[in-house]
Amino acid sequence: MTDPHDHRRPALLISGCSSGIGLCCAHAMQKRGWRVFAGVRRDAQITDLHERGLDAVLLDVDDSASIHAAVETVLAATDGRLDALFNNAGFGQPGALEDVPRKALREQFETNVFGAMELTASVLPAMRRHGHGRIVFNSSVLGFAALPYRGAYTASKFALEGMADTLRMELRSSSIQVSLIEPGPISSRFRANAYARFRQHIQTEDSPHRDAYRAVEYRLAKDDEPASGPFTLPPEAVLKRLVHALESRRPRARYYVTVPTYLFGYLRRLLPSRAMDAVLMRATADERRLPRQRREQRP
Repeated sequence: MTDPHDHRRPALLISGCSSGIGLCCAHAMQKRGWRVFAGVRRDAQITDLHERGLDAVLLDVDDSASIHAAVETVLAATDGRLDALFNNAGFGQPGALEDVPRKALREQFETNVFGAMELTASVLPAMRRHGHGRIVFNSSVLGFAALPYRGAYTASKFALEGMADTLRMELRSSSIQVSLIEPGPISSRFRANAYARFRQHIQTEDSPHRDAYRAVEYRLAKDDEPASGPFTLPPEAVLKRLVHALESRRPRARYYVTVPTYLFGYLRRLLPSRAMDAVLMRATADERRLPRQRREQRP
């Protein structure tokens, strides 16, 4: 049996491992021979991951002290070596941009952008000392294609991709590789968490978007399920791209996941901006309309 603490195994730190993509990738990469450090935000989650046979570390990317403590813990356990980082932690804040309060927008960027970049900067010195490393950012199809009522999340992913592209160029002379994974819909707790943020921050009744919000809220509440939608894939679809980004000799700069990502990526290269807007609005039109039976039930 392989010793999980064997320092000869390549070490990988993953943020956001309490469920979904992070948890799936943590288990699978460990089975592939990596020593995985699964980052979670709460002590109870640490215990749960230990019981599942994973090395777990307390890591809240919204907290600088937590980031640096987690990196120190990992490096102490690996004699100062970290071979790879998967920046997976993130969430989506739904709502029309004019209705998203500044506090909510700040929280969106703290997790999806600032935390990911601070965590990356914290591991780079160790990677430079050992002369190699892989950094992977979990972005989204919304990192290059904007959709209505997802503006805060879209803006954060656009920013994340800009930073990842810049970082890739700045590290060109090193042996540290940077990749982006751009999934479309993946079965996870993402929609349930987004619904909680929607209810917390968006005041619907006084909004000019209140009619659309009824449909948005219906969809988010209904989608609190393991899978939803014809193009939704399981977390293993992201895992497949992560394996290539971490283990191939020539990792790609970008990895598409799901049909919508391929489709929108193709159309974005062909269409002018307003034509692309029309395609994206049409693709999401049903999300802004209540199903007929729900409309008929309204008083």
